[in-house]
Amino acid sequence: MVVLSLQPVQFSTPKHMLLCRPGSTGYPIRCGIAEPSGEPAPMGQKTKYNDGFFEKGFMTLFARKMKKFASPAKARTETKEKAWWEYDYESFVDVSKRVMQGRSRVQQQQVVREVLLSMLPPGAPAQFRKLFPPTKWAAEFNAALTVPFFHWLVGPSEVVEVEINGVKQRSGVHIKKCRYLENSGCVGMCVNMCKFPTQDFFTNEFGLPLTMIPNFEDMSCEMVYGQVPPPFEEDPVSKQPCFTDICSIATPSSSVCPKLQA
Repeated sequence: MVVLSLQPVQFSTPKHMLLCRPGSTGYPIRCGIAEPSGEPAPMGQKTKYNDGFFEKGFMTLFARKMKKFASPAKARTETKEKAWWEYDYESFVDVSKRVMQGRSRVQQQQVVREVLLSMLPPGAPAQFRKLFPPTKWAAEFNAALTVPFFHWLVGPSEVVEVEINGVKQRSGVHIKKCRYLENSGCVGMCVNMCKFPTQDFFTNEFGLPLTMIPNFEDMSCEMVYGQVPPPFEEDPVSKQPCFTDICSIATPSSSVCPKLQA
């Protein structure tokens, strides 16, 4: 994971480097937001991205792993197996939606856990615990790695200072506008397929506590390494309603997203 995350390393991304830049072969090797401002699009608009080789590689890897658990695609949308270079972010989100179908909240989270474990060599969680015991340094180091490693998944982010048990440390990550939430438009996908599986994986598999705090007003998110997450019933997201204007599977009549109740 560390080797993969260092491929596009850039802990503080200047605006002039956010767009794809060609390498010696002529293909883009450093990619990001394709908006003229270099920043995520305003709420209600979908941010445009230029995805390069590494970004699409991660999309393909995750989509193919998750496809094993997904409901069949509609005939008109997918008639044959995609080649690895044909996957894009929309394909990844589509597979995520199909994983949700027919599964409870807990079952969706279990699928993500299985997918994450399938990408690691045997014994990796135990080795991670040895390398990164739950210390301030480990929390800050993983926060720094999150910025480049999760860029393809959530969009631009930055390390920020947080306070945990009265101690200030730079183990927070501020995601400006989550690409996954923005493209899915689904509260249930955010909570069941990202927030809780990721929290659980770091906290229980890796032994490094992580709390994720999505902001459904502007689609930003805070990741706090070193902070133990609350149980689902005590987390404010458990009462979050659907994005009725943008979610294709929303239930406007429900005060809470149905995917959080199942």
